[in-house]
Amino acid sequence: MSLSRRHLLKAAGLSGLATVWPGIGLAQNAPKLEKTDVSIAVGGKGLVYYLPLTIAEQKGFFEEEGLNVKVADFAGGSKALQAVVGGSADVCSGAFEHTINLQSKKQYFRAFVLQGRAPMIVLAGNKKTLAGYKSPADLKGKKIGVTAPGSSTNMLVSFFLAQHGLKDSDVSIIGVGGGAGAVSALRAGQIDALSNLDPVISLLDGTGDIFTIADTRTLKDTQTIFGGPMPAGCLYTAQKYIDENPGTVQALTNAMVKADKWIQTAGAEEIMKTVPKNYLLGNPDVYKLALTKSFEGLSPDGRIDPKGAETSLKALSVYIAGFKADDIDLSKCWTNDFTDKAANA
Repeated sequence: MSLSRRHLLKAAGLSGLATVWPGIGLAQNAPKLEKTDVSIAVGGKGLVYYLPLTIAEQKGFFEEEGLNVKVADFAGGSKALQAVVGGSADVCSGAFEHTINLQSKKQYFRAFVLQGRAPMIVLAGNKKTLAGYKSPADLKGKKIGVTAPGSSTNMLVSFFLAQHGLKDSDVSIIGVGGGAGAVSALRAGQIDALSNLDPVISLLDGTGDIFTIADTRTLKDTQTIFGGPMPAGCLYTAQKYIDENPGTVQALTNAMVKADKWIQTAGAEEIMKTVPKNYLLGNPDVYKLALTKSFEGLSPDGRIDPKGAETSLKALSVYIAGFKADDIDLSKCWTNDFTDKAANA
């Protein structure tokens, strides 16, 4: 694993030379940074879905690449997306399918490094208010909590409903966030079902509050539900930003690939020591279980599977009424160019 120019100079006591003598050390292997300050918007940072982002931050991988990264946390992925589209953040750590949906609106954003190769979302029923559940038809007229309306947790609900002859209008979609708020909403009976991620799901499952309706934490279950691989969390940004800041995007990718690979070898105990304590939701054993349940869904190398992009397009065609899949150029929604360079660095 190569170290950045800034890291090497700092170790040698020469960090002040980095800005005036960019050719020093291993500069030939480091991308030229058009920007060093980068803001990243994320919806539910403490979720396992976004674990690589936290690891890159906590382990100093962004710093090693010469970047000063600030992360803004929102209630759900759709809110983080709005921040990037609106210009208050440079990059979004969010669901891959957002790049496709944005293109349908003539807004060109591209995913450049993957965090999750399965959605890792679980649709679960509330054992108290949905005790008589026998089939998806029993969801009609019920209140379903998602991280935020329009987020990937919402998409799973819509996709699942459509598969079973129901529409979004047959239920009430309620935003409950991705942390303690989601737990409280379910336990208080404010929602009858919940579409959410770990550690929230493992916490509620461990206390007997929920039962599983649909689970996409493993590759096999994802294949069964969506009919193919389904890319999940990634870093994406406007094509214009990529064109103007290729070196900065490469540095971001380098850091995220380091995080993806570190997670694969670290083990649950080391991960738990690295993430902020509030991620554990007061129960380290539950968080450890959550890591185990969702681990297979995390990307090992940051690469986006072309077949996964196709699955995502098909899912959106079901999820969004009137969505025209034929108008989408998938090649403009993602790239592995930066991950390929990171792998060869």
